Amino acid sequence: MSVDVATVKRVARLARLAVTEDEAQKMMGELNGILGFVEQLAEVNVDGVEPMTSVTPMVMKKRADVVNDGNIPETIVANAPLTDNNFFQVPKVVE
Repeated sequence: MSVDVATVKRVARLARLAVTEDEAQKMMGELNGILGFVEQLAEVNVDGVEPMTSVTPMVMKKRADVVNDGNIPETIVANAPLTDNNFFQVPKVVE
C-alpha cells in the first residue's frame, strides 16, 4: 500500500491541518515509509505466540466491582459553595 499526495492532502484536510505542496510531498514519503514498516511487521509469523501485557509474567491486580460512596462524601463536597445532602448544588443554566 502506498500513499499519494492527494491522499495526504485529504487526510490533512480531515485533520484540519494546513499543508503546503512541499510539506505534502515530505509527508507522503514519511507515511509510505511507515506503511512499509507496518507491511514488514505483517509478514512476521506469530502463530503460537501468546499476547503479552507485560515483559514479565504477572497477574493483574483486580478489585471488586462494587458501587459505594467512597466513604468520604463530606470530604468531597467540603469546598463546594452550595451542597445539599452531600450533593453539589449549581445555578440553573437552562430555562
